[in-house]
Parts: sequence; structure tokens; C-alpha cells
Amino acid sequence: MKKSLLLCLLFTLLTAASYGQAIEITGSYGYQFGTRLNYGFGYVKAEPSGQWGIAAGLEVQPGLVAKLSYVSMGTEIRVRDIDIANNREVKLSDVQNDWFLLGVQRYFKSGPIRPFAGGGLGLVVVSPKNESTLDCTGCTPPGPIIPQLSSNTYFAFNIEAGVNFMFSDNIGFNLQGNLYFPVNYGGFYVGTGGAGFSTGSTQIIGGFSGGLVFRIDN
Repeated sequence: MKKSLLLCLLFTLLTAASYGQAIEITGSYGYQFGTRLNYGFGYVKAEPSGQWGIAAGLEVQPGLVAKLSYVSMGTEIRVRDIDIANNREVKLSDVQNDWFLLGVQRYFKSGPIRPFAGGGLGLVVVSPKNESTLDCTGCTPPGPIIPQLSSNTYFAFNIEAGVNFMFSDNIGFNLQGNLYFPVNYGGFYVGTGGAGFSTGSTQIIGGFSGGLVFRIDN
């Protein structure tokens, strides 16, 4: 599915390229701060981690760019629950998050320093892996349980703001802050024999990134 989405985004960009004034390609690497979701008997949280991404933009009019983005985040999910591991925080699973976003970016000025802001809509594919076996002290009878996790796709949107420092007309350095909003992120269920927890909510994942931006004028 992830490959199909990437190919679809690439085809859309190539189809639209002949209508734009310029194409911008940005590769980036950054850091996301993680997130935490509290519920009645504990919490689930995503640890801070690195991220990398690539974005392709088409300038549809001066200063306005239609943008396709892919961002990859790998993180660790940890849980603390009254029924699990004597209410201690333990690892639940590793999780891969793949973001596919279509949006717009507005430059506020031209020249060698180009501040901007933008946002987008799309999907995030959440893929758990390396699930831990948990000690369910509150189960009847007490004993080990295996998390019931599966890959899911959620609607998502993002907001971003930053600046491009252009070394020349065609190459520069991108620095930006990012907010990602996966709708209903964290929908996990863990348990057996009626014991366990279930979560689900819209979360905010913040971070920052930097990288090179290449501009090709038509």
C-alpha cells in the first residue's frame, strides 16, 4: 500500500509539472518529540525519535506551492497500566508511521531568505512490530499476555512553518517546524479474559527538520 501511495503521488506531480512555474524537491531529516495519551487506568506514549522525509512542490503561482510529502517516523510505544507489570511503564511495541500528505505552502517573500507556512491533508499508515509479551498482574488468572496490535490507516493533517535559505537560484537549505495530527491515533487494545485497556484519540506530534531544497524553473 505504501508503495502504491508513493507512486500515485509521483504520477500526480509529473502530470501537473508542465502547468507550474517551478518544481521544488526537498529532502529532510529531523526529530519528533513524541506524544502521550492518558486514559482511566494509565497511559500510552510514543517515545521521541528521528524522522526523515521527501517533499515535491509545484509553484502554481508566484509564492504559492502545491506540495506532496512523504514522512517516515519510527518510534517505540510504551504503556503504564494498573493491571500490567505491577503498574510500571513497559515497552508495548515498536511502531512505524508513514505519512502521505497533499497540501500547499505560501512564501511570504522572495529572495535568498524565504520564510513560509503551509499545511496539508492525507493519510498516516501505523504499523506495529516487535510486540512485547506483557505480565498482566491484574488478569484472572494472572499471567503473560500478547498485545493484539495490527496495522491501521488513519486520516491525518499537518501544519508547518519555516524558512529556506537559498545559496543560489537553484539550491538552498530548508529549516522548519512541524505539527502532525493523526486522527484517532493510539487505538490499541491489550488484554485477555476481559482484562486490558483500549485507547483512541486525536494526538499532536510536534518536531523540527532540516535539509536541502532544490528548485528547477520551467
